[in-house]
Amino acid sequence: MMNKELMTAKILEAKATQGVSWEGLAKAISMSPVFTTSACLGMNSLTEDKALALCETLGLDKSVAEALQVCPKKAWDGAVPQDPLIYRLYEVVGVYGDTMKELIHEKFGDGIMSAIDFTMDIEKEENPKGDRVVVTMNGKFLPYKAW
Repeated sequence: MMNKELMTAKILEAKATQGVSWEGLAKAISMSPVFTTSACLGMNSLTEDKALALCETLGLDKSVAEALQVCPKKAWDGAVPQDPLIYRLYEVVGVYGDTMKELIHEKFGDGIMSAIDFTMDIEKEENPKGDRVVVTMNGKFLPYKAW
């Protein structure tokens, strides 16, 4: 079976060769761009019908579709990434993480925001002072339980 790294490489190559955007690819399989991209990068999996549709869109074989359906191992290096955009997201959590936790606890109680029952949208907001990145995260609140 193909591993997730090779799967991602094949998808990225086909995407570049065909000049298709993540938005276009997601639209072709009726999924969100964020989830589609995440699955293609190996951090989520697709159902068989969506995996086959994605591979048909990109002209990829069944081995890629099979790899897209495998549940991923969600792990990352403990070091802060060097990529500037990803580093800035770490910075957001570093600066505002405790604030987010306090405000969530104040509004909901003791618990966490799910990254499983979760959606995220990334939009571009045009602004004369410089375009803005709008990231909307929407996760189900999961209260801790006492027993």
